[in-house]
Amino acid sequence: MSDNTSSVKAAASILPQAMPVADTNPLFKLSSGYSISLAQDSELAAIVAIYNQSIASKKATADLVPITTQARQAWFDAHMISHTRPIYVVKNTGGDIIAWGSFSNLYDRPAYHISSEISIYVDNQYQGQGIARELIAWMLTQAPELGICNVIALIFAHNEASLRLFKGLDFQQWGMMPQVCDMDGFIADVVMLGKAV
Repeated sequence: MSDNTSSVKAAASILPQAMPVADTNPLFKLSSGYSISLAQDSELAAIVAIYNQSIASKKATADLVPITTQARQAWFDAHMISHTRPIYVVKNTGGDIIAWGSFSNLYDRPAYHISSEISIYVDNQYQGQGIARELIAWMLTQAPELGICNVIALIFAHNEASLRLFKGLDFQQWGMMPQVCDMDGFIADVVMLGKAV
């Protein structure tokens, strides 16, 4: 067994399992005409490319240098085989991925299975169009079917736009972790916002 196979199985073992949601998950159309669908095996590179765009601003992730698709393969594979922690992609009318969102384990212990962290990333060229808001709102409607009762967003305190976005969707502040991230130039606080669904 390869090290990669072992890591995928280990990652998958900590994701709660449930009966599959409809495999024929229909595309959901945003008001912009863009569509949401489940991520496919071939889409990791596009997902990583959008993620990497967010690193330079030091507002959306604690990664400080771009990551590779190889580095994210085990994470991606674990999501792909889980029925309760999907990755969703938003595609434009040409079929290009322009945003993505995921549900991930809040903490890797079985009793936390009712709570999930939400992550959203939008291609720089498509920001400011309301895509993130619509994607989050739609994901919240999916959460109960996935066995998720609480959706949590961990957001840097200096990311005022994201804090406004989630609070505008009725997320409440559930906690604050002061000075927990060394952002290579400044120390960042992290705000925990949550919503019961």
